[in-house]
Amino acid sequence: MNLTVAITGASGAILGRELLRALEADERVERVHLVASENSLRVLAEELGLSGRNGLLEKLLDTAPGKTVQHADADIGAAIASGSYPSNGMIILPCSMGTLAAIAHGLANSLVARAADVALKERRPLILCVRETPSTAFICAT
Repeated sequence: MNLTVAITGASGAILGRELLRALEADERVERVHLVASENSLRVLAEELGLSGRNGLLEKLLDTAPGKTVQHADADIGAAIASGSYPSNGMIILPCSMGTLAAIAHGLANSLVARAADVALKERRPLILCVRETPSTAFICAT
């Protein structure tokens, strides 16, 4: 499998870290593309004590990555932003309400949103793990 994982600025950074560790250990997974949003870096620092984007994968995995590569959220020209790039799906964990809104409205203004847009366009699985509580989107809709 070839998967894209995004960590955004919602609470629950430990869940994203544990997903990456599980995918690194899963022999069915060949490649993982990680995109950490700018806001996620602050949450990672606050919740996990990890600072900066340099060496972020090593910090999250507690070892050198074997199959995971990191992309900058501003790099909308990365391979995962193209529908021709082979992918089995994308997981955003945690997914902030801002990221959810960008995806829902087609605002491909970051690599996270663009890769999600491509997953939807290509009818690939896209899993959004929304962590905001209370969910203002649902409160406003009722």
